[in-house]
Amino acid sequence: MGLFKVLGLDLASAFGGFIGRNVYYRMGVVRRARENLRAAYPEKADAEIEAIVRAMCDNLGRTISEYPHLDAISTHGRDPRIKTIETDTPKASVASGHPVMFISGHFANWEVMAIGAYESGYDAATVFRPPNNPYVDRWIAKKRMQSGFKEQIAKGPHGMRRIFTNLRRGKIVCFLVDQKTNEGIGSPFFGRDAMTTPAPAALALKLDAILQPVSIRRTKGARFEVGFPPPIAFTPSGDQDADVAGLTAAINAHIEEQVRKEPSQWLWVHRRWPTARDVEQMEQSKRLMTKLAA
Repeated sequence: MGLFKVLGLDLASAFGGFIGRNVYYRMGVVRRARENLRAAYPEKADAEIEAIVRAMCDNLGRTISEYPHLDAISTHGRDPRIKTIETDTPKASVASGHPVMFISGHFANWEVMAIGAYESGYDAATVFRPPNNPYVDRWIAKKRMQSGFKEQIAKGPHGMRRIFTNLRRGKIVCFLVDQKTNEGIGSPFFGRDAMTTPAPAALALKLDAILQPVSIRRTKGARFEVGFPPPIAFTPSGDQDADVAGLTAAINAHIEEQVRKEPSQWLWVHRRWPTARDVEQMEQSKRLMTKLAA
């Protein structure tokens, strides 16, 4: 990170992309991206899959190398790095008087959502999954605070209470909703059930909140376009469990739509769908709970 900082934003991003597509691309973990892509796009030829995988590695390398320069990725100045479009949509959502959640996924450089919202003047907090390494966690948190919202909420029971409180007080909460969570529910994503957090849907239903999608696209190098599609529409039936499942599926459908527009800019290397071992563990848990309940 010190090297990337010295190089400056543009050169660091280019160097990170080079490392991504030439070094990371050849590592074993990237097999997972190929497997996920083949399952999601069975109609694509191997050459097309490889092109997406290599471009994804380029984007991931760029994203990592851009972390020391988050404070330089801005919507302001003579040479803004972030172009925002469809800005009337979030303004209308916020002006409605309902609680608002900005939701997106691991697209392009996903930190751009919070930066753009912060520089647009919104009062918000961001939700994140802490990295396993505590030193990395503290360093990333510090970089985020230098360029965006000061309140960062770690996922978990305590975090959920904090999210609820913020929404009740009229503060926007920024979510990345595309990661696998074993505590989630199975919801369709590219034709297969993916373990998905039901928290945004449950909060939206309970608080009558607006789910405002945010699209993030890398246009060229360390430059981005942030868009605001229409809020996710959903009519509750009154059946709480069915409504949470239905709205979660609607969220996944939106994320899938965004992935299909720019598949090389999404994090295919993530273990998004449950493995056979995951399924067996879930079945064992269900059997244990049934036995305990009896």
